[in-house]
Amino acid sequence: MESSLLRICTAGSVDDGKSTLIGRLLYDSQSVYEDQVSSVEKASKNRNAGPIDFSLFTDGLRAEREQGITIDVAYRYFATARRKFILADTPGHEQYTRNMATGASTADVAILLIDARNGVRTQSKRHARIARLLGITDFVLAINKMDLVDFDQEVFERIHDEFSEFLTGAAVHAIPMSALLGDNVITHSDRTPYFDGLPLLEYLETVQVHRNLASGPFRFPVQMVVRPDDVFRGYAGQIVSGTIKPGDRVTAWPSGRSARVNRIVTYDGDIALGFAPMSVTLTLDDEIDISRGDVLTAESPAASRPGVRGGDALPFVGQKFEAELVWMDERPLDPGRVYLLKQGTRTVTAEVNHALVLNQIGNVQVSTARPIVFDRYDQNRGTGSFILIDPATQFTCGAGMITEPIREASAVHNAPLSFAERLAHIARRASSEEEAAEAVRKALEEMLT
Repeated sequence: MESSLLRICTAGSVDDGKSTLIGRLLYDSQSVYEDQVSSVEKASKNRNAGPIDFSLFTDGLRAEREQGITIDVAYRYFATARRKFILADTPGHEQYTRNMATGASTADVAILLIDARNGVRTQSKRHARIARLLGITDFVLAINKMDLVDFDQEVFERIHDEFSEFLTGAAVHAIPMSALLGDNVITHSDRTPYFDGLPLLEYLETVQVHRNLASGPFRFPVQMVVRPDDVFRGYAGQIVSGTIKPGDRVTAWPSGRSARVNRIVTYDGDIALGFAPMSVTLTLDDEIDISRGDVLTAESPAASRPGVRGGDALPFVGQKFEAELVWMDERPLDPGRVYLLKQGTRTVTAEVNHALVLNQIGNVQVSTARPIVFDRYDQNRGTGSFILIDPATQFTCGAGMITEPIREASAVHNAPLSFAERLAHIARRASSEEEAAEAVRKALEEMLT
């Protein structure tokens, strides 16, 4: 059964026909109002684009219409009898690569357009790489403007083979099409008898996407501590993955202290099960020290199965990691500068080990001033992504995807506690200062003898 909602982004080089394809899709699926059609028909008279210029359905800015390009990310909603869609028409110009990354960050499927006359270009590969880095695994390779190469089968197959090698590990559905004329957009075209796959709309209506956040390990970045009175203490936030129910034991990181969930509170009252992406307030049976930026985790149900380690449900805690970083600021990344790193609900200062320039993508090492709680991006988007902020301008200058922890960033379930950490954990479990002092004294005697 298909998902009720599919998020799509378009990608590719400038003038490959992205806006035209989306406009054609909206027009042929009868997802535009009559007044919109009338407005576009009037505007098309000055564009020498035939009776109707489909790109105008998505190119909303005046500068875009004047230049015939996409600058901003244009979001459009439409639906068919089988599915609902959110389309992100992203710009193709290299200088707007950061906008493309924004549109692709929430997409389930990427439509990569290639001009059949020009073949695969550098920007096409750059967009494909960004989409793969952002976790997209389903691609439509829309080989467009086939009418300008007489629907040549050899051209289609050559481009398909080249891009299939580039998108190793992804599911690629190649379609020879003409967005302007409508070939293979809604229905099969008689001009491509060699193509026996699904046309674009039918593929989008039936593609299976895997976006079940509730099936992953429980992750709950704490947004705020709720204290409306001297009795109630709750921890509010959004469940980014997994499920939770009263009675489950959760662990707060980076402290490592545990407690059980008493209640799951929402605006409409208590619930018996919380799951991603719900926003809830959790109350615990023990008043452990938890603040904004901490992450609550719980043991995965899979961890209780034979042969599965319980620790597999746990995140990493550390101050250094490797990441793929997309630089979005006109001012180059300076390894000598300190940036703000926002990951989940925690913001810390951070440094990056080498320079990047606007729209460049690179593998970097990030060092944070304080420990953060994270997963690899390919395992959890919510806790595996971050942004860098220029502290002087508050401009979001970079978007990153964590690929690997390094050095002191060890998996919490594999890393033995240091001497100081063991003492700190013992002290935190005590109910009073006197009890803490006595527990630490005994622990010291045991450790030193």
